[in-house]
Amino acid sequence: MSTAACQLAIALRAFGLGSEVWPGLLRRTAVPRSATALHGERPSVRQHYESFAVGVARGRLPERIVLIDDVISRGRTLLGAAARLRSEFPHADIRAFALVRTLGFLSHLDRLLAPCVGVVYWRGDARREP
Repeated sequence: MSTAACQLAIALRAFGLGSEVWPGLLRRTAVPRSATALHGERPSVRQHYESFAVGVARGRLPERIVLIDDVISRGRTLLGAAARLRSEFPHADIRAFALVRTLGFLSHLDRLLAPCVGVVYWRGDARREP
């Protein structure tokens, strides 16, 4: 779990929005950060998937897992992470939370801070709505 993601998870738990912070995904191999990589150099969902290892679950198998990330661009990292967790915990309800979403060029910056609920899905590549 990255430092930012870990701090977010701890803060969310402190506000009663989680029961436990479990660093369940570990990066075995580094991949470029999507948020700072050039468009053609962003890692694929498969690269993210293959870069993750799943840590040992403490106690019983998790029934619900919420992935925490600081920034979501297209959603490739979250899709790769969710797929890796799904391979270990096929019956878990896997969700995600990202503090900031990239939106590209905006004519109205006030939308940047607007909370939203969305979906990340696979359609030949990661897609995110909104």
